[in-house]
Formats: sequence, structure tokens, C-alpha cells
Amino acid sequence: MSNRVIASIGMALLLGCGVSKDEFAAAQKDAANYKKQFQDEQTKSAGLQKQVTDLQTQNTQLTQSTTQLTQEKGELEAKSKQYEELAGSLNDQIKSGQIELSELKGKMTVKLKDKVVFSSGSAAINKQGRDALDAVAKAFQGLQGKTVIVAGYTDNVPVAGKGQFKDNWDLSTERAVSVVRYLQSKGVDPKMLGAAGFAEFRPLGANDTADGRSQNRRIEIALTAADYTPPVVDTPVAQPAATPQPAPQPAR
Repeated sequence: MSNRVIASIGMALLLGCGVSKDEFAAAQKDAANYKKQFQDEQTKSAGLQKQVTDLQTQNTQLTQSTTQLTQEKGELEAKSKQYEELAGSLNDQIKSGQIELSELKGKMTVKLKDKVVFSSGSAAINKQGRDALDAVAKAFQGLQGKTVIVAGYTDNVPVAGKGQFKDNWDLSTERAVSVVRYLQSKGVDPKMLGAAGFAEFRPLGANDTADGRSQNRRIEIALTAADYTPPVVDTPVAQPAATPQPAPQPAR
């Protein structure tokens, strides 16, 4: 049965009940308006719900950002405090020009010119170098959660044939190892320590001047966050040797 027929029957029933055609049309219009209002309210409600959800998401993100900023601020303050403490511990050596201290992107670096620590062409730490490294070791003894990498650098003057070292690789590496061993002997935790030699290949100045070569001959001790812990390897348990079996005898 079509909607038109149903409407005709409904209209006839209403007319039979004393409802006029105009009243029926007005009732239909009111019903359509109510339906539209209801749909509009549903759309508004959905829009408001979306706004609430968006605001909740923004609030969560803001809370996370605030927490992250607070954490980063705390880390920066801790690094700044650590830098100030280290600078205070090495104040005398910094003033005398034995040590330079710098900080970049969370990495603190203690720099010593090679002549402060070593005699020319040697990896043996001299008296002045021991005094300077004593102060460094004392400042490092309370460090936790840090990696301390000692790096040796040279100028580009060859050392071959002038001593015990084959080349500048040997010299720079052996000097770094000497400093690491000395720091360990003065109480610095060896699990934090590492050594590296870079020879003449990372210069600070031009190697064609005496001043530039002097800048390039240096020891740098870099402090960074500890980001690697060697895995603990379990010692394998020795297994008992298998009892040898007698060889089969040939049939007779």
C-alpha cells in the first residue's frame, strides 16, 4: 500500500473524527518541524561531544608536554649544577691555564694541552700532568651514570723513527690509555672509563702554524650520559667429559 493511499485513509479517518483538512496539514507540518528540530539537536549534541573529546585530548597532550618540560628543566638544572661543581673543583687549574672546561649539548669536556701532561713524543705523564689529573680524578670520584671518554689528539708532524711509536695513531692512543690508567689509579670507577686516539685527523687549528699545532696536541676528557652497559656474561659451567666407549671388536 502506497504512502499516498495511507495518507488518504488517515485523512479520511481524521475527517471522520471531525478534524479539518487544514488542521491535518498543520499537524503534519508541526510533526516535520519537530523531527527536524530533533535531528538538529542530535547534530549539535554530536558536535558538542566531539568538542569535549578534542578538549580532553588537548588537555592530555598539554599535561604530557608540561610533564616533559618539567623533566627537561630538571635535567638541565642538574647538568648546570654538575658543570658548576666541576668548574669549582677545577678552579685553580682553569685559572692557571692547565685546563679548559666547556659544555655543549649536555656533554662536558675537560681539555688539557699535551705539554701540560706529557713531554714531547712521550706517553709518560709528567709531574705537572699528574697534578692536573689529580684534581680531575678528585672531581670525578663521585660521578654516577656517566661515561668518561679520554681522547688523544696530535698535530700532523710525523713521529715515525723518533721514538717507540710507529705513528701518530700510536702516540695519541697510548696517551689516552695512560690518562685512563692514571684516573683509575686515583679512584675513578673503571666501568665509566674509555680511551680513544684520533691522531692528527681532528684538528682545532691549522697545522701550518706553531700556534695551530699547539692547539691540536691535546687530551680531551668528555663526560656524557651512560648509554651502554656491557652485558653480563655468565661463566659456562664445565661439563664432565664423556666416558670413552670401547671400540667395537671385529667378529671372529
